Amino acid sequence: MLSALDKYCGSVFWNASYLQRPDPDLPVCFERTVLVWLPLGFLWLCALWHLASLCKKTSRVPVSKLYICKQIIAGLLLLAAIAELAVTLGQDYGPSSDSTTPKNPVVFYTNPVLFAVSWIILMLCQESLRHKVTSVDSGSLFIFWLLVVVCEIFPFQTLLRDALSKEEIVDLPRFCLFYINFGLKLIALVLSAIADISPEVQNMSKKNPEVRATFLSRITYNWFNGMVFKGYRRPLVQEDMWDLNKSDSTHDICQQFEKVMIKELKKAQIVLQKKKQKQTTSDLHQGLAKGISQDVLVMEKTGGSKENKKKKKDSEADHPHSWLIPTICKTFKGVLIESAVLKLLQDILAFASPQLLKLMISFTQDKSIQTWTGYLYAVLLLLVAFLQSVFLQQYFQRCFVLGMKVRTAIMVAVYKKALVVSNDSRKESTAGEIVNLMSADAQRFNDVTNFIHLLWSCPLQITLAITFLWFELGPSVLAGLLVMVLMVPINGWLATKSKGLQMKNMKFKDNRMKIVNDILNGIKILKFYAWEASFEDQVQAIRENELKVMRKFAYLSSVSTFLFSCAPAIVSLATFAVFVSVSSDNILDAEKAFTSISLFNILRFPLVMLPQLISIMVQTTVSKKRLEKFLGGDDLDSMAVSHDNTNSAAVSISEGTFAWERGTDPVLKNVSLDINEGHLVAVVGAVGSGKTSLISALLGEMNKVKGHINLKGSVAYVPQQAWIQNATLKDNILFGSELDDKQYQSVVDACALRPDLDLLPGGDQTEIGEKGINLSGGQKQRVSLARAAYSCADVYLLDDPLSAVDSHVGKHLFERVIGPRGLLKNKTRILVTHGISFLPYVDAIVVLVDGVVSEVGSYNSLRASKGAFSEFLDTYAREESIKADGSKAQDSSGYDEFDTVPESLEPQADGSPEDIISSTLKRENSLRHSQRHAQQNGRLRKNSSLTGGKDSSDKKGRRLIEKEAMETGKVKFSVFLQYLRAMGWGYTIWSFLIYFVQNVAFIGQNLWLSDWTNDAVEYLNTSYPSHVRDTRIGVFGALGIAQGFLVFLGTILLANGAIDASRILHTRLLSNILRVPMVFYDTTPSGRIVNRFAKDIFTVDEMIPMSFRSWILCLLGVLGTLFVICLATPFFTAVVVPMAVIYYFVQRFYVATSRQLRRLDSVSRSPIYSHFGETVSGLSVIRAYGHQLRFLQQNERTIDENLKSVYPWIVSNRWLAMRLESLGNLVVFFAALFAVISRDSLESGLVGLSISYALNVTQTLNWLVRMTSELETNIVAVERVSEYTEIKNEAQWITENRPPDGWPTAGNISFENYKVRYRPELDLILHGITCNIESTEKIGIVGRTGAGKSSLTNCLFRIIEAAEGQIFIDGIDISTLGLHDLRSRITIIPQDPVLFCGTLRMNLDPFEKFSDEDIWRVLELAHLKNFVGSLPSKLQHEVSEGGENLSLGQRQLLCLARALLRKSRILILDEATAAVDLETDDLIQSTIRREFSHCTVLTIAHRLNTILDSSRVMVLDSGKIVEFDSPSALFNKHGHFYSMAKDAGISTIEHTSL
Repeated sequence: MLSALDKYCGSVFWNASYLQRPDPDLPVCFERTVLVWLPLGFLWLCALWHLASLCKKTSRVPVSKLYICKQIIAGLLLLAAIAELAVTLGQDYGPSSDSTTPKNPVVFYTNPVLFAVSWIILMLCQESLRHKVTSVDSGSLFIFWLLVVVCEIFPFQTLLRDALSKEEIVDLPRFCLFYINFGLKLIALVLSAIADISPEVQNMSKKNPEVRATFLSRITYNWFNGMVFKGYRRPLVQEDMWDLNKSDSTHDICQQFEKVMIKELKKAQIVLQKKKQKQTTSDLHQGLAKGISQDVLVMEKTGGSKENKKKKKDSEADHPHSWLIPTICKTFKGVLIESAVLKLLQDILAFASPQLLKLMISFTQDKSIQTWTGYLYAVLLLLVAFLQSVFLQQYFQRCFVLGMKVRTAIMVAVYKKALVVSNDSRKESTAGEIVNLMSADAQRFNDVTNFIHLLWSCPLQITLAITFLWFELGPSVLAGLLVMVLMVPINGWLATKSKGLQMKNMKFKDNRMKIVNDILNGIKILKFYAWEASFEDQVQAIRENELKVMRKFAYLSSVSTFLFSCAPAIVSLATFAVFVSVSSDNILDAEKAFTSISLFNILRFPLVMLPQLISIMVQTTVSKKRLEKFLGGDDLDSMAVSHDNTNSAAVSISEGTFAWERGTDPVLKNVSLDINEGHLVAVVGAVGSGKTSLISALLGEMNKVKGHINLKGSVAYVPQQAWIQNATLKDNILFGSELDDKQYQSVVDACALRPDLDLLPGGDQTEIGEKGINLSGGQKQRVSLARAAYSCADVYLLDDPLSAVDSHVGKHLFERVIGPRGLLKNKTRILVTHGISFLPYVDAIVVLVDGVVSEVGSYNSLRASKGAFSEFLDTYAREESIKADGSKAQDSSGYDEFDTVPESLEPQADGSPEDIISSTLKRENSLRHSQRHAQQNGRLRKNSSLTGGKDSSDKKGRRLIEKEAMETGKVKFSVFLQYLRAMGWGYTIWSFLIYFVQNVAFIGQNLWLSDWTNDAVEYLNTSYPSHVRDTRIGVFGALGIAQGFLVFLGTILLANGAIDASRILHTRLLSNILRVPMVFYDTTPSGRIVNRFAKDIFTVDEMIPMSFRSWILCLLGVLGTLFVICLATPFFTAVVVPMAVIYYFVQRFYVATSRQLRRLDSVSRSPIYSHFGETVSGLSVIRAYGHQLRFLQQNERTIDENLKSVYPWIVSNRWLAMRLESLGNLVVFFAALFAVISRDSLESGLVGLSISYALNVTQTLNWLVRMTSELETNIVAVERVSEYTEIKNEAQWITENRPPDGWPTAGNISFENYKVRYRPELDLILHGITCNIESTEKIGIVGRTGAGKSSLTNCLFRIIEAAEGQIFIDGIDISTLGLHDLRSRITIIPQDPVLFCGTLRMNLDPFEKFSDEDIWRVLELAHLKNFVGSLPSKLQHEVSEGGENLSLGQRQLLCLARALLRKSRILILDEATAAVDLETDDLIQSTIRREFSHCTVLTIAHRLNTILDSSRVMVLDSGKIVEFDSPSALFNKHGHFYSMAKDAGISTIEHTSL
């Protein structure tokens, strides 16, 4: 082989002696063959890929100047190659040739030909780039030119040397051609690094600079600099985000994913079908199993028998499985393969560094090795490290983007499925669970995909590391390995213990959050009753338990930290001890020791990661099952309702039997109905007779057992519970239709929304919060009706839309919208109603009894028939009059009292505590979102539905928002100090000192090792004394263990400090929050307060201590490394300073940008979930109107907005890592370089030490920045918590001025020119009230919405403080008393019966002042004795959140019992808006008359009937008393009271005053 090459070149191909001299060189033949073939071979390989795109017929980019230059250079090179061939031919066969002279060797012919062909191929490759519209350069061509230039450097210097040594140029033509060629190639290299930007790319790059990034910019992430600089100069906002690449957009990702998913799902369904056919169990058995599915769920929870497991297996087999992972793999196979190749290259390169280190050490030991070898090693170390960084960062970039894509694909798939999911599938997962699929489970997949390649990479790294170690140390490696393997189960045991503690801690956290939530939802009640202290103690008690568990957890993690920090020391100790003990010939030299240590360092990562990865995988399989079950579930039957427009009837059902789920009992049986076009049909029946089910069946939401439904034309639907979107009021009405102003205005008027628009701060542009939070029940219902009226559909399905509104509003809506003369008079309308007054005006009435149509006919014919209908009339006629008045309050309360709002906010009962938090967070976000909109549209919006809040609450709301956004720059140093103060200076300083000493021990141990390795030189040819050996091992081991103990101690001290800090911060927050005035709660969304208790306290508890500890360790680690390198090679100090400066800037730039991107990510993530939650709750409405596609597109847009901040965040991490790793690589390079320079004065041990330290510094540097960034991000929590500890409190709870015992004795109340406003900057809400109320008088207070009825009661409790004037109770000015003294002496029965989590007894008497006998006595008076007596745990019965497990009536009676227990002389009765059933109402009224006859009673009435027997009635209007007299006197006066009585249908008043 070699001789053939010698002949081919005409000279020696290889001669090693060329390299064994101080000025090495390569043989000419080698330069002309290998160094030519290498780059050309690379080009030819890449050309295949380039030329493939030439064959495709695609549009081409116009020719640019750069392209022309590149082609000219290639053309000139082609000419040069032809010239070279011509020279050779001329020399051999030209006129001057001589037959005697030997001919030129073959290489002179082949090389020019090779080059000529290559240059032609190159020109074609450059042309092919024009066919790729978006490409700006080619990475492969850049690498080719780089290879060419690097390979030509060798012949370059050979030719020069030759010419200089001979002092003449032997072969002038070739000499000149070579240097011309070299110049052209250099120019080509420069040109290939410049972007060739087409006009199209130029346009795109304005919104996304990545598209114009060149190859070099892509591997160094230079294109991202713009974002980083901008982020450093000022906090980034959503508008600064760049557009996504087309391939990263939600739409593209989902199209790909869906294509594959449909195929895979089909395959899985076929497999499932086959499996089902195999199961020979009879259909009957299956039917039964289906029927019991609900019970199975219940049983599963209670823990199961074997049957249970079998049933569970059956239910698992019910849906196609094992298709999700293949779908993901097939969709993203390209990225997966690319990233796998990159990871493989990086893994292999990782093992090159220890080998180079080994060579470097032997170079310092063996002085006979030429000096240039050392420089070569230093450069190779740099090169290997650089390539490793590039491969690693490209790998990470691909994996993280892949994770992002997988999350996106799953989120959209879940959303899409939710729009079409059938009732059966939907029953299995609550709205909360579906949102969880979208958030938690999709995120799990995201996390797993980031590290998926570690599954094969970790085992590969472990195998390679052990193999290399075996070469170094032989079998003694097994000792170290054994220690490592033993660590795994210990760590596993610690992990399971920790997990147990974590679970326990989560329980306490959930309980604490439950009470905090309760406190926030019922804060008004706590203030009314002066119960704050009791609840504060409850929270603190749970918090103490939580901190106890946290302390245990901290101790456990200190043990695992101890093991983790001891591990490397123990592993190397075990290995080296066994190595030197096995035989006296084994002497530990520097090569072995430091190569082994750097290999052990590589081995640490996979060993730690593998168990973690496995646990993540296990969690993901759970997510996978849940997702497969949901995504593989049945869809709604789209054929259930046919739309045949030839049919004569507008709505027809024939023989319809419907059930909610398959296999359950039908709810509607044999229903046949024909409704003609333009008719108004009322559907009536008792509760539970199937009225709503009938509407659902017509919408196709029910499971059709048999029968046929036909609807002509489009459908509009008004559900019983109005569904309102988080959008402007106008958008809610238009619901995606075009605006026709005339029609819009007429709809607004008809639906009685005009007065509301005047009251709302932004008119119809007011942003409605989530779930319609800032509208009252009646307003929501009217908006929902307006949406239907505006949609101009053919068939209207109205499910009891008039139940939530006042009687007079109901009348208006019926006349103007629904009835025979309304807007919809020519449409087909089906109206479910309880309102008897409307029935005479409808065309037909359908009476339902237990799911069967019992009668159909007109009002008069049905009355006459004396059937089910007349029974229905009798039942409801009694309730109607009372309901009519009662419901009035429902509509009004949204403005007048804040109380109705918390109810609508209550998280749903089925949500987990985590859901409660997320729902409150989401709500906070919707408010934040709406305020942002309000500001953009130049108008102001109120946070709550408080009257009179013109702009102040928005100023306030906005200030809060701005303040939250302002914490964007660098965190103030004072915040860090505040946290350290809370920790206690003792803990802080001591733990820092201990960590410092630990670091000294670590350096000492390594210096000892480097000294130990010098023994190999000292005892070179003598036997190694055993006492020296034992000392070496002993000291090495002792230093290692000492480090472990110091870390253990430091960690425990820090943990104790952190727990103290947590305790102090939480206590301050809680006690302050309970002492702030009510106004604060009205202007702050409770989500924001919950956020402080949940997320921020969690950060203070868990995140800050961890990041603080890691930060100290990393900082000391980096300083230690630099110290050791400077110790070994003092030259290094010169490099440290400039590198530290660069490092500081990179870190500052990164932290500013990354923190803000993180924020934007979480801010833009919430709308995804809120939009999703909203969609799930409004599914039937969206489906009824057929707006699924619009919602899908909106979902895609929302996710895209989020991805716009996720993608740059991923890139920002790569940007940082590239820069830090380059710094780290330079540290390695300089450590090696200075080791070579000062080779003669250095011991090999120190060289090994300084370079192996340097190899480790890259990771530590990276971590230090991450930790700094994390610490800065997390410490914001301390700032946010302390912000709420500094809010101004209300008046003192107890003052010097205590009222006499038994006060008030008489119960006289007098107001003197009393004026009040909600907040200093607002208008008055009560304008100078003056009145006297005598002892034991019964006063009724009435007035329209916003008249100030509730404000009056709030003033008695000093919930709002007076602007001027006084209130005297029994002659004492109440403003002089402490709040608790005042509030505990008067009693209120509030509007909404608020109950708290805890026992019944706690709800009645939280301070345990009363005996059990007292409590049983009041329960008897409140008619609850029998009920409570029948409960298994009697008074200790647990009340669930918001009292969900008691009926509304029982809750009202409990509130009555509270009042009875307090026995105060003044009772304020804020009448229940929630229309309690008549029975409860009578009970309450009669008990109050009897038990409170000796008290002064003020009743705020919403139903006039209840106050007709008062001594006097106070009529309020706009904050003034307009009438105040006995009811009969006022009725005869024909004033305000008279008109209100008329509205309520009261015609006469007998004088029944008590």
